[in-house]
Amino acid sequence: MSSRARRRESGQGMVEYALILVLVSIVVIVILLTMGNQIQNVFSNVVAALGA
Repeated sequence: MSSRARRRESGQGMVEYALILVLVSIVVIVILLTMGNQIQNVFSNVVAALGA
């Protein structure tokens, strides 16, 4: 296999890795936007229970 083909495959792997990271980031942002208030309430309750 030529070095040019190896570099192309390596570049393709990096692009796939970047696309997976972007997809995971979008999913996390959507979850935080939809459940943000509920998560904030949970943390507030924990802090209140700890007496801080």
